[in-house]
Amino acid sequence: MATLRDIRRRITSVKSTQQITRAMKLVAAAKLRRAQERILEARPYSYKMGEVLADLALRTPRELHPLLAKHEAGNNGVGSRKLLVLISGDRGLCGAFNSNIIRRSLDFLRAHQDDPEISLTLMVVGRKVRDFYRRRGQYAVRSEYANFFDKLAYAHAAQIAQDFTRAYLTEEVDEVHLLYNEFKSVATQRVVVEQLLPIQPAEVPEGKPVVEFIFEPSPVAVLERLLPKHVEVQVYRALMESLAAEYGARMTAMENATRNASEMIDLLTLHFNKARQERITKELLEIVGGAEALRQAGG
Repeated sequence: MATLRDIRRRITSVKSTQQITRAMKLVAAAKLRRAQERILEARPYSYKMGEVLADLALRTPRELHPLLAKHEAGNNGVGSRKLLVLISGDRGLCGAFNSNIIRRSLDFLRAHQDDPEISLTLMVVGRKVRDFYRRRGQYAVRSEYANFFDKLAYAHAAQIAQDFTRAYLTEEVDEVHLLYNEFKSVATQRVVVEQLLPIQPAEVPEGKPVVEFIFEPSPVAVLERLLPKHVEVQVYRALMESLAAEYGARMTAMENATRNASEMIDLLTLHFNKARQERITKELLEIVGGAEALRQAGG
């Protein structure tokens, strides 16, 4: 049975942990506010750019730009080659944020690994997913990027986008898919899988005519300037979505941990008071018993 000293030591330990989780919650809340502002400002531009590029892809021949061109499976002799870009966090203590990404990526890989016509390659962004696939060693990892989320900038997204764009242009891969956590609210994140390359044309509602565009200076010049920028912008948005989602998940996890610590402190305090009461009662009984023994010996 635990002594009073053991229970008191556990209460002190839990209180120290609670101070840490409360401080981590406050830090995550402050960082979340800035990250949320950035992603809310970036979304309209990113979404509208995606719509414009999808319309351009619909109205221009695919052979005008290699990022629009769809690679024919089997031309390379190995079937369709897919590259999956995974975005996780660099740190833990954020609930199921990282494990959801890992679980969804494994589902994606298992869904295609039994098809002999499909080969899979990974590009990992974030220390958690990088360490996970390093330990497994089952899948080919093309590139690794980690430890930059604290100072996330557009240059990081541009480097990642240029890396897999180069692989697509040289026909090392036939499709590029992006997997990340989308920020919905402080308590909610949604795992998203998007196809980045080749760029998909917009869907036209049945019966609606396709309006042609007038390109200035030319379709090739416009596509050459916009398509690489579009890919970089989408990667940058995904990185900011993931960062905001991570802070939200960490804030929620630390709030739950702080609440659980309070409940544990209350429970331990109750045990401590009961044990102290039992100890005092035992000592009183020993005193009364000793006094009674002395009285009988004296009588």
